Amino acid sequence: MTEDTMMIKNMGGLDRLIRFYLGLAMVAFALPFWAPQTGWNWIGYLGLLPMLSAVVGSCGVYRIVGLSTCPR
Repeated sequence: MTEDTMMIKNMGGLDRLIRFYLGLAMVAFALPFWAPQTGWNWIGYLGLLPMLSAVVGSCGVYRIVGLSTCPR
C-alpha cells in the first residue's frame, strides 16, 4: 500500500473534537424529538460526515488543499 492510497491523519485533537460535537448537534437537529419537523430536518444527517472524519482523523478537503492541523 502506497502513501497516496492510505488515509493519513491530518486533523489535530481540537479540530476533531469540534467536528465531532458540531456533527452531533446537526444530527440532533434531524431527530424528531429534539427539533420540530420542518421538512428540512434531513439536512441534519449530513452531520454524520464531520463526525466520521473526526473519528477517522482524516479530512479529504484538508488533503486536497495540503493543510494539516495534526501536530507532527
